[in-house]
Amino acid sequence: MKTLFRLFQTTLFLAASLASAAANAALEIEISGGGAQQIPIAIVPFDQAAAASQDKISDIIGADLRRSGLFRVLETGGVASRPADIAQIKYAEWAALQAQAITVGSITALPGNRLKVTFKLADVLKQSQLASMEYNIAPSQLRLTAHKIADVIYQKLTGEGPIFASRIAYINKSKGRYSLQVADADGVNPQTVVSSNEPIISPAWSPDGTRIAYVSFEKKKPIIFVQSLTTGQRLTLANFKGNNSAPSWSPDGSKLAIVLTHSDNSQLYAINADGTGLRQLTKSGAIDTEPNWSPDGKWIYFTSDRGGNPQIYKVSSIGGEAQRVTFQGGQNLSPHFSPDGKSLAMIRRDGGKFTVAVQDLSSGQVQVLSEGAQDESPSFAPNGRVILYATRTGGRGALAAVSSDGRVKQRLSESGGDIREPSWGPLLN
Repeated sequence: MKTLFRLFQTTLFLAASLASAAANAALEIEISGGGAQQIPIAIVPFDQAAAASQDKISDIIGADLRRSGLFRVLETGGVASRPADIAQIKYAEWAALQAQAITVGSITALPGNRLKVTFKLADVLKQSQLASMEYNIAPSQLRLTAHKIADVIYQKLTGEGPIFASRIAYINKSKGRYSLQVADADGVNPQTVVSSNEPIISPAWSPDGTRIAYVSFEKKKPIIFVQSLTTGQRLTLANFKGNNSAPSWSPDGSKLAIVLTHSDNSQLYAINADGTGLRQLTKSGAIDTEPNWSPDGKWIYFTSDRGGNPQIYKVSSIGGEAQRVTFQGGQNLSPHFSPDGKSLAMIRRDGGKFTVAVQDLSSGQVQVLSEGAQDESPSFAPNGRVILYATRTGGRGALAAVSSDGRVKQRLSESGGDIREPSWGPLLN
């Protein structure tokens, strides 16, 4: 069984080698399913004559809301009026379109090559304003502002936390070269953070979104690096004897949990974010790997075969005796906490298939969410509503996402290529 687990662990480590996608192509998103009751909303095209960008802010907002599966964005072409402010809304026209909510806004030029973006959200049935925001931005911030507006709408009408003004990281390979890439949550605007002729795996966002830890094989062995997204500076976090792998940030960003083999089998260690203060957390004759920090910082959940089959365990963040967490299913791997700490996403292996599952930590109830055969690397969105993961279809790797209740599914792919190892980052300020 240890041989099987080592094989699965190696498969995760080298998953990036399966990819072969164009270096900077945007992800294409296909959506299936939806909420039990979708909210019909009219998004009036913004008056954006002052914006030189080809991005239409209302189109970006609409695409974000559609992706959630909780909104039905109405076609507004048949409505004669194009209000840019609450006072201009003729509510009867939009009620006839069966809209429950409507958004209006405009973009005007400011001195110093700045833009003022105004946005308002109204309840059509009550004919009242629900939200109003104004942004002073550089033209390059137009897409991010659209995502932030979509988050305001999403929060106001669903009561859930924001999701769209965030980024995802993933591994890509093109022409024999591996790249760690970062893109907007909708797959647009991908940027290469680091690239190498050797595999790059296991990207992990710092809690403030300014750094990414990852594992690189560029020196012919796995070494953990931390890359700053603001300065470009790179720190060698762990280059000990043997393998250095599976970085996971503490909630306050001061430490990381990592996996080392420099003394024996794969064991968990904690290390300060500057590479000092190495401290061993687990001591067993088993393989302990894939650590993930609980949001309260008290526990580290991890995968171990100490019981014979790979299952998920937890250990205090200061070390000690490990406790088993999962008991259902043949194997459970790759734990990843929801932001509120109430549930745990994981990969479950049953009948030779690896699927995404989520376990309620208070009740122990488990729900299988995906339908693939080789799914891996689950990662929660900032609001816990969606889980991003890697899958394979048609012989190629792709990213997929599923809502935490399993109702809404998305497939994110690149034409002609594969991507792997996703990690969902925090919200952008």
